[in-house]
Amino acid sequence: MPVYRDDVVVLRTQKLGEADRIVTMLTRQHGKVRAVAKGVRRTASKFGARLEPFMVADVQLWEGRSLDVITQAESIASYGALITADYPSYTAASAMVETADKLTEAEGSLQQYLLLVGALRSLSRREHGAGLTLDSYLLRALSMAGWAPSFQDCARCGARGDHSAMVVQVGGIVCDDCAAPGSPRLDPATIALLGSLLTGDWEHTTSTPPQTRAQATGVVAAYTQWHLGRGLRSLEHVSR
Repeated sequence: MPVYRDDVVVLRTQKLGEADRIVTMLTRQHGKVRAVAKGVRRTASKFGARLEPFMVADVQLWEGRSLDVITQAESIASYGALITADYPSYTAASAMVETADKLTEAEGSLQQYLLLVGALRSLSRREHGAGLTLDSYLLRALSMAGWAPSFQDCARCGARGDHSAMVVQVGGIVCDDCAAPGSPRLDPATIALLGSLLTGDWEHTTSTPPQTRAQATGVVAAYTQWHLGRGLRSLEHVSR
């Protein structure tokens, strides 16, 4: 039976039997993997704490028919305790790993893996506000998955200019000719913030007022929910 090793981010876990867990992980090289961690719910387990959500680990696995089996796990980054100690960070991280779970499959995405690791690291270090970190992660993860929003040119016809109508179904800001009647309008500060979140311009994002952040957050949430095609349960609990 083949053995392989990879770096992983733990997305979620679920109980299996009396002492085991099924661990869903986003890996660096093998995409999303579901594997059994045997005996990790016992108090004497050597690597149970290394396989909790938000943890980054180096794992060795046996390749199984339906589920692989984790035989070894070494911690790379222990973000879990630091994130769960802060409720806004915890709710933001929960939305991130749920998004990664929905966006990735077995084919793998190194970019998605590195983006998630970087976002969890930022949350654990309190580098930026948890809400801003989450919004930036969502926009960038969706862009990597093929749903890059446009916050400059018209998302439908490509017309250049200062547009203000937002249509999430089309893919971002649209010009007046392409905007449907009743399309929500965004002020220039909100559009600029959305662009900064997409590119990671943190100097600009941290200087924006709360009202602008709130409007941008609503746009990001609507854009995410629409393009994923199904709701993010954890997004409803995000502390803003």
